[in-house]
Amino acid sequence: MDSKQIFETSQMLSSENLDIRTITMGISLFDCIDSDSDRACQKIYDKITTKAKDLVKVGQAIETEYGIPIANKRITVTPIALIAAASKDHDYVKYAKTLNRAAEVLGIDFIGGYTALVNKGYQKGSHTLIDSLPEALAETKYVCASVNIGSTKSGINMDAVKRMGEVVVEASKLDYMTNAKLVTFCNAVEDNPFMAGGFHGVSEPDVVINTGVSGPGVVKAALEKVKGESMDVVAETIKKTAFKITRMGQLVGTVAAERLHVPFGIVDLSLAPTAAAGDSVAEVLEEIGVGQVGAHGTTAALAMLNDAVKKGGIMACSHVGGLSGAFIPVSEDANMITAAETGTLTISKLEAMTAVCSVGLDMIAIPGSTPATTISGMIADEAAIGMINNKTTAVRVIPVPGKDVGDEVDFGGLLGHAPIMPVNPASSTNLINRGGLIPAPVHSFKN
Repeated sequence: MDSKQIFETSQMLSSENLDIRTITMGISLFDCIDSDSDRACQKIYDKITTKAKDLVKVGQAIETEYGIPIANKRITVTPIALIAAASKDHDYVKYAKTLNRAAEVLGIDFIGGYTALVNKGYQKGSHTLIDSLPEALAETKYVCASVNIGSTKSGINMDAVKRMGEVVVEASKLDYMTNAKLVTFCNAVEDNPFMAGGFHGVSEPDVVINTGVSGPGVVKAALEKVKGESMDVVAETIKKTAFKITRMGQLVGTVAAERLHVPFGIVDLSLAPTAAAGDSVAEVLEEIGVGQVGAHGTTAALAMLNDAVKKGGIMACSHVGGLSGAFIPVSEDANMITAAETGTLTISKLEAMTAVCSVGLDMIAIPGSTPATTISGMIADEAAIGMINNKTTAVRVIPVPGKDVGDEVDFGGLLGHAPIMPVNPASSTNLINRGGLIPAPVHSFKN
């Protein structure tokens, strides 16, 4: 690396909000399955605290030695619905509390994998886990949950879609913040290092290290140097910047894996914003030329950004995975918040943007009086976009009891704050109450 490259990287770290958003250790729990849930929970606790005992220490050492901030140290585990199904328990809250206790002892930021996979139908464990979600999330601090309700290959489980709308409403009544730790997916990926939707897939190694990079501030700074240039130049600039960011992610992931004596998995290329000034995906879109995110042209700019990030990233690292692209969480992105407050950015526009970005309707605050069937309708719409386009989509909406359009809610920390956004008042009830399975789409006849 020549002196110019060293200076550029130093500048990214010091003034452009570049960091490694997370190093995430994935841990398989299949060898912890036991018909006695107490024994199973003890095995789970012992395995997690043994395998990840040095995760935080190694992360901190890398930060010190390389001068690269690592914002989060996290763990994902095998979907608990699969592990707990062998027991006869009527709820799985004790499993969630076991994960939380392990996370607390290890000093990590989050643990993901309180998860059910029901894209084609329910198994016993899935029913039990989904029913326990409100209580499990309300009674734990570090546990994140997800449910996969559809896929391109299997279609959309509309019975699960209906139930997840109800779960979101039930959870909001216990503590609306629980829904910040719950994601409903279509086409969920097995190696996602980001929360709240991360879990350790069934085809993953026994233990693995995955990293997630960030860097919207770095991309914006690069684009400031090509003002007025054509979109070809913009795309090329983003590709080159993503290459540098991904290289750093591969370095950190490789070093962490070596020191922890586990395989290195993937780098997730996602541009993950925060509410801090200068760390905004919306600001990148506005630098590309959109007057304010949400204006006409936003979806096109986001599509180009997402594609250029992937093209640059896959040239930099042979092990790319996760979600990889650009996140658009409203409450976690300073310029998204502003656009939502002014009305430029609406839920309908966000839905259109999710057709071309990494995930879906993310960290959106809605009125506490929103019916469960309306939330289920939002989930179904996002799942349909994911199913038809063969991509991951997700919903993380947060009904806030006692709040209505025009109010604001503060989630605190990295989760930021957000205005309460209006939802379509027309009913989705008859659609959602039909239940059943929306069939998988045909692939041989596209138009």
